Amino acid sequence: MRTSTKLGLLGALYLSQGLPYGFFTQALPALLRTMGLSLPDIGLASLLALPWALKFLWAPWVDRWQLPGLGRRRSWILAIQMLTVLAMLGLGVVRPESQISLLMAAFLLTNLLAATQDIATDGLAVELLSPSERGIGNGVQVAGYRVGMILGGGALLVVFDKLGWQATFWGMALMLAVAAVPIGLFREPPPAPTSAGGPAPQSWRGALGGFVSRPGAWAWLGVVMAYKAGESLGGAMLKPMLVDLGLGLTELGALTGTAGFTAGLVGALLGGAAVTRFGAGRSLVVFGVLQSLTVAAYAVVPPLGVAALGLPIYVLTVLEHLCGGMATAALFTRMMDACAAETEGTDYTVQASAVVIATGGAATLSGFVAENLGYSGHFLLSGLLSLAAVGLIALAKPPNAPSSQPAA
Repeated sequence: MRTSTKLGLLGALYLSQGLPYGFFTQALPALLRTMGLSLPDIGLASLLALPWALKFLWAPWVDRWQLPGLGRRRSWILAIQMLTVLAMLGLGVVRPESQISLLMAAFLLTNLLAATQDIATDGLAVELLSPSERGIGNGVQVAGYRVGMILGGGALLVVFDKLGWQATFWGMALMLAVAAVPIGLFREPPPAPTSAGGPAPQSWRGALGGFVSRPGAWAWLGVVMAYKAGESLGGAMLKPMLVDLGLGLTELGALTGTAGFTAGLVGALLGGAAVTRFGAGRSLVVFGVLQSLTVAAYAVVPPLGVAALGLPIYVLTVLEHLCGGMATAALFTRMMDACAAETEGTDYTVQASAVVIATGGAATLSGFVAENLGYSGHFLLSGLLSLAAVGLIALAKPPNAPSSQPAA
């Protein structure tokens, strides 16, 4: 399969996953703030993303089982994509003000579906991309995911402000259905045989233990968790801060939907290209430092007040999305390097779950931190934590995959 075909397919798949997750992480905090919820309550709502942290528990079954005739990865992706479309249509008839418990339960279900689809999509990405394609492949992956998050978290805020709840979710359902076309047309090749000619590990314990038993695996998981935690701690309170400073939903959607879209897309692609040229290890350090500085820079916004809501916040948002996209592309490439053949989905998911546990935990605590330190102190602390994590990168490298997995 040509590289361009692989990249187009993966871009569409990650875009479709980013749509509902973008609404949950980007738009929902702003909407909850306008509904009068406290900062701690908004932070605690991040617990609805728990399936993303726990998906490693069922990843071995996603690696093992499939629907006959559809392919090992494609059978999961197609089925879940259609279920997510139905979930979005159902959310369109929910009345958020009077059915808040039902709304939260629906978001929990949506996160469960998306997290399970992500296992299959990550496994497919590791299978399709050769080591030389991983840099640009992860750039496209992050770009597609960020486009989905911007559409779900920025553009849909504008739609919500103009057309209301039902049009927002039915529009998301339509976009998800369109994004499913490439995987519907894709014909998945059969999995390559292992060097030993045997099947993938058949037990849950064997599949999970295969990754964590490798030398250096636990240290590497610690680095992966720390690398994005500071950014998540800060990012969870960005939109509530801007709402409190007087930015309307339409302006907030335009900020993330225009500036964020462009910068995140460019950053991911630049990061993927840089990883290919300079290596994932060096890129992780450089992009991690830049990410830390831009997160900490949000601390200057509250003292500036309304004056920051013009050109300064657009410049800062562009820089933060640019650096965040580059750092994420480098991290994901490094995570792929640790995956073994036949358990790609499980190996990558263990690492991805570690990231989500760290970022979700940071987001959950973010409201309490911001309420006690103020927004400026909150973002300074977030930047410092992110910078401290960069120092850990030199102490740990991803565990080498077994010999059946080509080295990057």
